[in-house]
Amino acid sequence: MILLQDTVLPDTVARATQAVQTAQDLRFIDLLIKGGWVMIPLGILLFLGLVIFIERYLTIRKAAKDEANLLVQVKQHILSGNLDSATAICRNSNSPLGRMLQKGLLRIGRPIKDIEGAIENIGKLEVSKLEKNVSILGIVAGIAPMLGFVGTIAGVIRIFYNIAQTDNISMGLIADGLYQKMITSAAGLMIGILAYIGYHILNIMVDRVILKLETDAVEFIDLLEQPGR
Repeated sequence: MILLQDTVLPDTVARATQAVQTAQDLRFIDLLIKGGWVMIPLGILLFLGLVIFIERYLTIRKAAKDEANLLVQVKQHILSGNLDSATAICRNSNSPLGRMLQKGLLRIGRPIKDIEGAIENIGKLEVSKLEKNVSILGIVAGIAPMLGFVGTIAGVIRIFYNIAQTDNISMGLIADGLYQKMITSAAGLMIGILAYIGYHILNIMVDRVILKLETDAVEFIDLLEQPGR
């Protein structure tokens, strides 16, 4: 009896160890492949979302840089009556605020309402540039989970198809369908969550830029309305 236990226990441990090693050998790419064809459009959505987020993040961050020094320089040149220098500074800044102030400077001499309207129009154009393609992230956030659900349905259909073809219910038959069902659902949800977070991060950044531009524009108009201007 002792000899039998000594023989069985090591064999059982060896099999268990081999099973664990086999499970560990299942690579991440293998899991993605088991997700089926639905992983292809999900991968495209992930790539598209990452490209848009990174590009917009860098663009909005550049537009959100502190332009306090620009406004101070423009004020100094306006108060000294050197409008050409103020316009050149705005032109060289190559920023949303610089383009707004430049448009306002080019309208000096006209009624304040005309200057405000010109600045407001340029501001709307600049905001539209910042928001370009951001809405696509919202679309990705909505589509990705639905594609994951499509993969879930495809996995269930695959399970029942395999059972119908073999007239046999076994774990081996339903494993592939379960893999596809769970992997596509998880991938769709993760991509959707990431896109949703990225969409709102970019919107918050744009809102901050808009607030800063509006504040600086009001300060610029107040400067022009000062007595003697």
